[in-house]
Amino acid sequence: MNGIDQSFTPVSSKQEMTFLEGPHSRWRELKFVYGVLKEFIYGFRKLHFLGPCVTVFGSARFKENHPYYELARELGKEVVKLGFTVITGGGPGIMEAANRGAKEGGGRSIGCNIILPNEQQPNKYLDSWVSIRYFFIRKVLLTKYSYAFVVMPGGYGTMDEFFEAITLIQTGKTPRFPVVLMGKEYHTELYRYIRKMVEEKTISPEDEQLFIFTDSVAEAIDHINRFAVQGFGLKKKKIKPSFLLWESK
Repeated sequence: MNGIDQSFTPVSSKQEMTFLEGPHSRWRELKFVYGVLKEFIYGFRKLHFLGPCVTVFGSARFKENHPYYELARELGKEVVKLGFTVITGGGPGIMEAANRGAKEGGGRSIGCNIILPNEQQPNKYLDSWVSIRYFFIRKVLLTKYSYAFVVMPGGYGTMDEFFEAITLIQTGKTPRFPVVLMGKEYHTELYRYIRKMVEEKTISPEDEQLFIFTDSVAEAIDHINRFAVQGFGLKKKKIKPSFLLWESK
């Protein structure tokens, strides 16, 4: 049977459902905006001393013995050798694997966790994390602190993050940070679809070059090194904690 299974109803918070009902009183709308602002400030302060990061996107559903888990774990180890902090969505699966590799490689491992009823709890390989209610805030934080994006096999959320990253680059809203799409067998049809968009002229031929498509950790690391480290003349920013703001690294 095609179409949506109407027996499945995603669980949303009362606050989210109220927001989606349309216009409310000015006071209620102001309270919502204030809540969003508080969550942004919380994220900015919590992640302020990360240093340059590489974000790894991927499914929460791959288990430890899966080849893609091991691929993400190896990637995390190599990313920290370039001097980056590894940041992920903070959950299990691919996210856990990349965070785990970062810890095993002697680097920093950070999570930007989304609060969901299922699947999403901070994994045990995080040095620090933030827990965010709204996807759009989480995506802003993952983008703000990253100099490169690695997209591993995943579901709807991973595809959303991948296309948002390359859309921001395509439209000039962010610099041309390196984007790596990993998992050739898994992403074969996706890559074919992107080629179809070029053929149909819904994107330009050069838009296909906004990311590399590979299974090789070495190729991914080389791409990040050339276009994030060397390309941006990457240096760690020295930001001192403020005693008055109760800050610590």
